[in-house]
Amino acid sequence: MVKRQLCILGSTGSIGLSTLDVVRRHGDKFTVISLSANASVDKMFEQCREFRPRQVVMVSGSAAKALEQKLLASGLGDIRVFSGEQALADIAGAADTDTVMAAIVGASGLMPTLAAVKAGKRVLLANKEALVTSGAIFIDAVKTSGAQLLPIDSEHNAIFQCLPQSAQQAPGSCTLADKGVSKILLTGSGGPFRTLANELLESVTPDQACAHPNWDMGRKISVDSATMMNKGLEFIEAKWLFNVAPEDIQVVLHPQSTIHSMVQYKDGSVLAQMGNPDMRTPIAHALAYPDRIDAGVADLDFFTAAAFEFQPVDFVKYPNLKLAIDACTWGQGACTALNAANEVAVEAFLNGELKFTEIFTINETSVKKFVSQEIANINDVIALDRRVREYAHSLVAAVKQASAGENN
Repeated sequence: MVKRQLCILGSTGSIGLSTLDVVRRHGDKFTVISLSANASVDKMFEQCREFRPRQVVMVSGSAAKALEQKLLASGLGDIRVFSGEQALADIAGAADTDTVMAAIVGASGLMPTLAAVKAGKRVLLANKEALVTSGAIFIDAVKTSGAQLLPIDSEHNAIFQCLPQSAQQAPGSCTLADKGVSKILLTGSGGPFRTLANELLESVTPDQACAHPNWDMGRKISVDSATMMNKGLEFIEAKWLFNVAPEDIQVVLHPQSTIHSMVQYKDGSVLAQMGNPDMRTPIAHALAYPDRIDAGVADLDFFTAAAFEFQPVDFVKYPNLKLAIDACTWGQGACTALNAANEVAVEAFLNGELKFTEIFTINETSVKKFVSQEIANINDVIALDRRVREYAHSLVAAVKQASAGENN
């Protein structure tokens, strides 16, 4: 395979760290050209020492200055350090890279990911929010530029692997029904509260919500898994990635997280992609596609693996998932609003400002307020995202005030 020139957006997060773990096993196949992080100076410094990128972006200006000083003091002053959000877009679209791992969590990853797409890069998409917030705009940019889009989420990567090669080559535009596909089966573990009584959800703590039974993820994504909003966002992403209608996607609870998703065909066949729950598998698949390389993941042992279970979704327990599925049918304004409100609500929950069940309250109220907003271009997306966040913050403040009044 051709040696890939990599830009890793979000290199100090869980996906970024897993990407670098795969890369270090295959120094003959990948060169790290650029890295980015928000403010994790020490982690980035260690990555610079090991992988020697040409340039690094720290979103925080103070973090960029601190990193630059550490690099100079260590004889690594030839690594250029930039700061700010525009710099993320610059390295994502830079001429000296051909492959971009888009692993920045949340809506802040939209613009650099879109920059990589517009530059016609091979884009490894771990940032689901890019498609959730901009949908058709993002897919149209892929078609216009000829960028290659490879999904990293374990579920979407699994679906991708179960599709015919001709469908893999046309993300967002292939008609799966013409390829004999009747349904996408999107699996989800149900998170840490799958067996918890619904009446106890109100009192769960952030640490409990972040204790995922199968996956090691960042705190925001872990909370999304606990609410199953993560599956809701994946539902919306799957609609755009695979060009299917919402009714052609079915969510299936699979607590073991061994089968990562499935594709059902018209002839009765169901193709499933399975393996141990380790993000290095889909990362290695996308990095080397269409080749296969060692990911450092243990083989799945069928003789010791837990029995496979499949269950329908309880939407009373997971109202955020139902809201996301509804938003997928309501239109782009609803999806953009949902993502923005959820980021505000989850942050408030992690900061102890909301109860776990109040995440849904913030999300539902915000979506219903902005559901009819028209989205014509990326500026509309950014403007709506900002307005929804302001509104969601006001809702959180109202909840806090009401709670304070009850406690006085």
